[in-house]
Parts: sequence; C-alpha cells; structure tokens
Amino acid sequence: MPLPSPFAIANFRYYWVARLTTMLGQSAMLLIVGWQVYNIARLTMSPAASAAQIGFIGLIQFVPLFLLTPVTGWLADHVDRRHIARATTGLLVLSAVVLGAFTWADAMTLPVLFVVAGLLGIARAFSGPALGALAPNLVPREILPNAIALSSIAWQAGMIAGPAIGGYLYAWIPAAAYGASAALFLLSLLCLLLIGPVPRPERDRERHPVRQMVDGLSYVRTNRLVLGAITLDLFAVFLAGATALLPVYARDILEVGPEGLAQLGAAPAVGAALTALFFTFRPLRSDVGMKMLGAVVVFGAATVAFGLSRWMPLSLAALFVIGSADMFSVYVRQSLIQLHTPDAMRGRVGAVSQLTISASNELGDAQSGFLAALIGPVAAVVAGGAGAVAVTLLYAARFPELRRARSFDEPTYEEKDSQGRAAA
Repeated sequence: MPLPSPFAIANFRYYWVARLTTMLGQSAMLLIVGWQVYNIARLTMSPAASAAQIGFIGLIQFVPLFLLTPVTGWLADHVDRRHIARATTGLLVLSAVVLGAFTWADAMTLPVLFVVAGLLGIARAFSGPALGALAPNLVPREILPNAIALSSIAWQAGMIAGPAIGGYLYAWIPAAAYGASAALFLLSLLCLLLIGPVPRPERDRERHPVRQMVDGLSYVRTNRLVLGAITLDLFAVFLAGATALLPVYARDILEVGPEGLAQLGAAPAVGAALTALFFTFRPLRSDVGMKMLGAVVVFGAATVAFGLSRWMPLSLAALFVIGSADMFSVYVRQSLIQLHTPDAMRGRVGAVSQLTISASNELGDAQSGFLAALIGPVAAVVAGGAGAVAVTLLYAARFPELRRARSFDEPTYEEKDSQGRAAA
C-alpha cells in the first residue's frame, strides 16, 4: 500500500507554504543586501576592500547564532515551536520594511545594512531550531523523509525564484525588491498562524535548563553518525563558499550586472530543487552514506569549475551542479539526523546543526570575502572547492559510520533505546 503524501495533512501544507514564502523573501533580500554592500563600498574602496565588506556581512549574521545557539535550542524544546516561528517571521517583516524605506529614500549606508544583517542573524537563530524541530511533529515517521524532501523543495524553490525576484525588481525600482520580501514574509506569517496544535515533547522539569542545553551538545558529540553528518557540512561548505562572491563575479569578472547576478543566484537553487523533486518520487533507499560523501566531492569539484570559469553559460552550469550536489547531501544528512534524534531533543540538536550550517554559510561567506581580499576571488573559490574535496576524503576515513549508513530504515534512536531497555 503506497504511503500517503505529506500534503494530505493540512498543517504540513501551511508549513510548506510558510517555508516557501520565507525563503523567497530571504533569498531576494539577502542577494540585494550583498549587492548594495559591495556597490556602496566600491564608491570609496578598492575591489579587495569591498569584497571584505561582504565578509563582514556574513560574520555579523553568524555572531548571534553562535552566541544564542544553546538558548534557542532549549526554547525550541520547551516553548511552542509555532510561537517562536511566528515571532521571528515578524522580525523579518520589520527588517524588510526598514531596508525598503532607506532604499526608497536613497539613504542606504553600510551601517544600516550591517545592523539589519545582525537582526536577520537573530531571527534565524531562533527560527531555525523551531522550524526544523516542528516538521517531524506534523507528519508520521514513515513519511518523514518525503516531508523533508518536500520541505527542501520549498526552500530551494525560494532560492530559485527569490534571487530573480530581488534582482529584476531592484533593476526596475530598487525599493520594490524589499517591498516584495515584506509581502512574502507577511504571507508566511499568516500560514504559520493557521497551523493548528501539534504534539509537543514532554518537558524535563527535573534537570536544570543549563544542564539540558549541554545535553544537546553531548548527544551530538557522542552519536558519531550525527556528529559526522553535521560537521562534514560545516567544513565542506565553509571552505567552498562560492556563492558569497557572486556579486564580485557578476560585477568585475563575468561583467553581467544585477540581471546576471539574479541568474547566478538562482542557478544553484534550480539544481537543488530538481534534485529534491526527484527524491519525492524516487526516495533514496540504499548506501545513503556513501552517496552523501560522493555528492560532497562533486560539490567541491563543481566549485573549482565555477571559480575558473569566465563564460556565463559554464558558470551557470557549474552553479547548477553545486546546488544539485548540495541538495543530495542535505537530503541524506537531514533525514539521518531527524530519524536518529529523539523528539524531546530535536530542538537542541537542531540548534547545533543550524550553528554548523551557519558557520559553513555565514562564517564561510566571511572567510570567502576575507580570503578574496588577500589572494583574489578566483584563487579563493578554487582553493575552497579543492579543500572541500580533501575534507570529504578525510571524513570518509575518520567516520566509518557515514560509510556504513545503508538506508533510512535502520532503527532510530528511540527504537534502539526501547530495544535496549527491553533486553535489560
């Protein structure tokens, strides 16, 4: 008997639309933030110094995540996850309105962009663990991998259309890009308000909250499958952060302007969305660990190809492969993490996972910007892609648990724990 679709569940439908509209708004907004930072900096700074400003944007977004991770994960396990998601979406609405107002008044400055980047980092610090831990509460366990794939489609579809929306609207009326983001965030907020009551994990009222925060870190450290999956993404994407330098490539290397920047920004998401769509019809069933490791190698190699390219079609093709390989890795990694983590700890483990993802993305953006300022953008991208391949080969040797992960049908943490208690 075929499994039901996650879309048959109303709460998941609202969640999916909220994910889609949030990512549409965020990807549109962040692309324009990077473009404005680089162009404002270029009025008074050299290309190298301007690239470093992009690095600061990534660093500013990462700092709140780094500082708040223990608290945000604990809250996601003890406060209604829907309320956290709604509050952070309201903060995204405010951020978009502020950026739109300054752009409309032609008064945008680097300090304004940096302050709003910090607010975005705070919003993501709280929303990531809450939304990630909410998804498994919306669908039965047996269709969770399909729900993760569909959720990834929403995320990647937002990444596809978001840069196009932001780039083309900015080329037409600059403030319109931020206005569209604000409208999308409002729609996301409405969908989150429509999600009805969902199961919540039983609270641990005996252990001190600080001890419970530490438990999340301890669980990740002792479960080598989860630790390997999380940290592989950390190091691979941290090194191969090509997308952070897209404004530099669009303006100074490929010379394609904001319209070309929109296409470059959308290309990885097109590859990722098509890969996620494939997995909704043909879920991965065998040798999931080895295939994930292979996907990260392809991700690094495609990053090298993008770094060396001077031809727009080749650059787009390389970015397409980057997105496809990254989605392959994300699909396997998130499925393994969710299925091997107890629900009562998913918020805290999700916060640790988000910290590593942010370290690889935002801190990786900072690393890319600063490295580009030192050795040039092309050398920075090529070195990062080669480094991602090297790290993956090292992980294949150091974490045999990843190589041995055969399927998603292996016993979960809860099942192993219950089996152990029964045997005792």
